[in-house]
Amino acid sequence: MPVLALLSAVFVVAFEQVVQWKYGATGVVGLLLLTIGVKAKSPSVSSAGAVVLALLVAGPAL
Repeated sequence: MPVLALLSAVFVVAFEQVVQWKYGATGVVGLLLLTIGVKAKSPSVSSAGAVVLALLVAGPAL
């Protein structure tokens, strides 16, 4: 069980670093809002995070 927890923590940190590297601080804020909204079961906060991430991803295409 501790190995699974360690692997998931490493994956989360690596994913966060990739988002920060590719999308900057705004991407981290969007990811943070999405994560907090899901954990708190708040649709408005998670939707705001999802919109921020969607705008960052689709920004060059717009």
